[in-house]
Amino acid sequence: MTHAEDELNSQPECWERAAHEAHRHRAVLPAPGERVAIVGCGTSYYMAQAAAALREDAGHGETDAFAASEFPHHRRYDRVLALTRSGTTTEVLDLLGGLRGDGRTTAITADPHTPVTAAADDLVVLDFADERSVVQTRFATSALTLLRAHLGLHTDAAVTDARAALADALPEGLVRRTQFAFLGRGWTVGLAYEAALKMREAALAWTEAYPAMEYRHGPISIATATTATWMLGPAPAGLADQVRATGATWVHEDLDPLAALVRAQRLALAVAAARGLDPDRPRHLTRSVVLPAPDGERPCPS
Repeated sequence: MTHAEDELNSQPECWERAAHEAHRHRAVLPAPGERVAIVGCGTSYYMAQAAAALREDAGHGETDAFAASEFPHHRRYDRVLALTRSGTTTEVLDLLGGLRGDGRTTAITADPHTPVTAAADDLVVLDFADERSVVQTRFATSALTLLRAHLGLHTDAAVTDARAALADALPEGLVRRTQFAFLGRGWTVGLAYEAALKMREAALAWTEAYPAMEYRHGPISIATATTATWMLGPAPAGLADQVRATGATWVHEDLDPLAALVRAQRLALAVAAARGLDPDRPRHLTRSVVLPAPDGERPCPS
């Protein structure tokens, strides 16, 4: 079993622990009424998008999500929440350092023995969800579970659905598709982007992601019998029939959307295996990325 498979399969237990951690760390997580920005890179950015949408929809206050490198420094927030599995991501550390003294910062990380410990005002450590694989699975979903629990939105049903997502067979023939489109609405748009990223990283697959209502506005034109269009969360009326009319496979399962993301992660690993790829060694990627230091400054691993 690869590291990625082992970590993927451990998610239900990690989610149970993450939900418990939310209660312990509520004092350093965003309070109702705070104006909040959630930042990250790659997978963490997509989890930030999902968390921001959930928080605003729950009425807890204005919440924005940014890639750490694109943070708008002209805006003011009561708290900036950074998601970083490694605790060494260059853009996140640079951002936190630049925000010192300008609002409160909290980092959610898997490793407390990294520079983010000194860069953030407050720290939440999910070390039980750390990973050896380059391709993130359980840390990302555990961090989002922590934030869902903090908002009062996590339920035991999500864990039950995650177990079903791991146990039930994938739809027949899905692994043989050559193009994959993932769709979401509201907070699940971030999940769709993350599902597509998993397919690119692990399986080198042709994959795209869109807000579901936008799929009709052009992207559906490339759907064929070799396409799988996967909806995470409730689907817009009529979209399934429109997708099936193209000859594409429509995938929409009655699971908690985060558990549906687990299913999409499984698909990514299954496609990788079918193509003879090792998801623990994705092409051009490493778990830590070292960026060149400008003007002789020290490099910082990502």
